[in-house]
Amino acid sequence: MRPVKPAARAVAIATSAALVMSSIPVPVQAQTGANAGIPMIRDAETEQLLRDYTAPIFRAAGLSNQNIKVVIINDNSFNAFVMDAHRIFINLGALKEATTPNQVIGVLAHETGHIVGGHLSKLRQELANIQTAMIIGMLLGAGAMVAGHGNSDMGNVGAAVITAPQALGMNTLLSYQRAQEESADRAGVRFLTMTGQSAKGMYDTFKKFADESLFSAHGANPYAQNHPMPQERMDALAELVKTPYWAKKDPPELQFRHDMMRAKLYGFSERPNVVLAHYPLSDTSMPARYARAISAYRFGGAQSAMAQIDGLIQAMPNNPYFYELKGQALLEGAHPAQAIAPLRRAVELAPSPALIQILLAQAMVATNDPKMAEEAIPILRAALLKEPEAADAYTTLAMAYGRKNDLADADLASAQAAFARGDNKTARELAERAKQRFPIGSPGWVRADDIVAFNKNRRDNPLFKFQVNTSTERPQPGQLQ
Repeated sequence: MRPVKPAARAVAIATSAALVMSSIPVPVQAQTGANAGIPMIRDAETEQLLRDYTAPIFRAAGLSNQNIKVVIINDNSFNAFVMDAHRIFINLGALKEATTPNQVIGVLAHETGHIVGGHLSKLRQELANIQTAMIIGMLLGAGAMVAGHGNSDMGNVGAAVITAPQALGMNTLLSYQRAQEESADRAGVRFLTMTGQSAKGMYDTFKKFADESLFSAHGANPYAQNHPMPQERMDALAELVKTPYWAKKDPPELQFRHDMMRAKLYGFSERPNVVLAHYPLSDTSMPARYARAISAYRFGGAQSAMAQIDGLIQAMPNNPYFYELKGQALLEGAHPAQAIAPLRRAVELAPSPALIQILLAQAMVATNDPKMAEEAIPILRAALLKEPEAADAYTTLAMAYGRKNDLADADLASAQAAFARGDNKTARELAERAKQRFPIGSPGWVRADDIVAFNKNRRDNPLFKFQVNTSTERPQPGQLQ
């Protein structure tokens, strides 16, 4: 905290209000890049499913080429939000609670409506307008208080002039946000209709929240809310969702993938008693077996879970994520050499294997076999083209180069790992050392120099420049309100 002058305080009030209302999670980790300070969950299977959910929505919205990513937040509350035009954030709790794909798709369609409407940039402009009015009002109020020195009535007028613009500004901001929410609802339903999907999931989700908030909203001032009042919103949605696709169900194969995703998230995020409560031993379905196998591996060790994991593979031999689970269990159980084969198979089968490639490379390097380390380097480079901010990948790459006694590239990869973690001081120190090992002007020297000279400008992020030097293409960097 630092002292702020009255004008700056007005800006701080409006800005902090916007942050609170967007439900941004409290940062629990520091990292440099697009998702700085956000407690994320990464999983190849879940992210692929979310890509499949959003692909038709983004096409309908004209956003297919915008490289929009869905980021999973490690928070058990049911929430989703947008912070810019490139990312939709959805909480772990929303994925675990949603019983159908359509419910998640409805939420994502609503958030896409915020992006298409340019609501974040418009909100910033609205904040700027409000802040200007607040600052002027505060300055006028301060002048009135000076003029009324020794005159209590005039002084009271000055105090009122100061506080009135703040209250008016907040009401204006809340009104603006309510209009944005209504606009996002309409856009979301439109995208669902354009893609031949039901809006029932969106309606059911918002009705759940409306039912939960009706009691707390009773007697509330509708002009002091940043969302439409619950009943008003549901009345408006009830008309919007009357499309020809209302009764359309999710395809069985998509429902199955959704059930498997939920089981996986329960298995990884809950303790065994909670997992068994949701997936009792009497439930012999694949999702239930998946959740119990993951729970057994997390709390019982690789050996006790291996029979269950092998049973899953036997039942679905072309499921890449069963092989990934087996490889992960073996690697974390101190059997890296045994983990390589299932992870290779997972990479072969997965449609977007970058995260699994990193895990495979970690197993290879952990064997302490120089030949395996040599093979891991191109695998990691391929993964980093898709995941340029993966600190673990850079750390593993540094170890692989170290096995080769390639100290310059090892220092550079270590610097990139530190930079991705947000440790800029260590990153600069390692990059300086790497510069001394590389020939001046070489690609490695240039990348190290980028880290040393980094000025916190997103366009100059050296982790994204890494792609330019290793690929002919330059990929774009990557509430439930």
